[in-house]
Amino acid sequence: MWYDPRMPTPILPSPSVRAKLKATALEAARVAGSILTDAASNGFHVEYKDSVNLVTDADRRSEQAVIEVIRKTFPEHRILAEEGGAQAGGDPDYRWVIDPLDGTTNFAHGFPAYCVSIGVEYRGHCIFGVVLDPTRQELFTAETGSGAFLNGSALHVSRTPRLDQALLVTGFAYDIRVSAQNNLDNFSRFALTAQGVRRTGTAALDMCYVAAGRFDGFWELKLHPWDTAAGLVILREAGGRVTDFKGTPYSIYEPSIVASNGLIHEEMLEILRRT
Repeated sequence: MWYDPRMPTPILPSPSVRAKLKATALEAARVAGSILTDAASNGFHVEYKDSVNLVTDADRRSEQAVIEVIRKTFPEHRILAEEGGAQAGGDPDYRWVIDPLDGTTNFAHGFPAYCVSIGVEYRGHCIFGVVLDPTRQELFTAETGSGAFLNGSALHVSRTPRLDQALLVTGFAYDIRVSAQNNLDNFSRFALTAQGVRRTGTAALDMCYVAAGRFDGFWELKLHPWDTAAGLVILREAGGRVTDFKGTPYSIYEPSIVASNGLIHEEMLEILRRT
């Protein structure tokens, strides 16, 4: 795990509680993944939040299933979900942060790059994350202090030492057509500096792929907590570094993120400072 002295060391719940959190998150992810797989095969309904941003009934059914699994074991925990928003709970120590379908546009077009993302916060710190890609049957998991795993095998970030040798990934917000802060300037700079830049359309998988060494770095603007809560734990536990554009420790409640193998991080920050 990348050590930053400015990051407070999180206090963890008891081992027995952590085991229940993990079991619940895994069950919820698998139930939601089955719903997405079924919808991809048998059809779904698409609605538009605006001219670009869409949602499907599969998003909503997946989210409801995740919440129902959580509520069975932890009825007092707070929940923050993409479609349903914040739900209060009697236990202020815990918050589940859920993206029931990260990559909805991909899903709606039949492009197989989407996932279920579930993160758990304890006293303000993300301590557990699970990301399930049902199209590849890839399950990414991590718990603070215990490492990161893909289908049970340990993950570690790449050892690519320089930005000009690095493969990066990024994304664009739904307001790209109307906002001047659209990431196209950063994309151009990185495209001219890195070995390559890709765009998958799912921030949660982007972070997992950095954790797995498939990408060397990731940056994006205008993200939401459910986009990064699970991936943050997975990437840190795989040895990655995660900050904002200024280089300070990242919070899921900040909109901009830089994540890397650590070795190219300062070079990435230097590019982003030119904005």
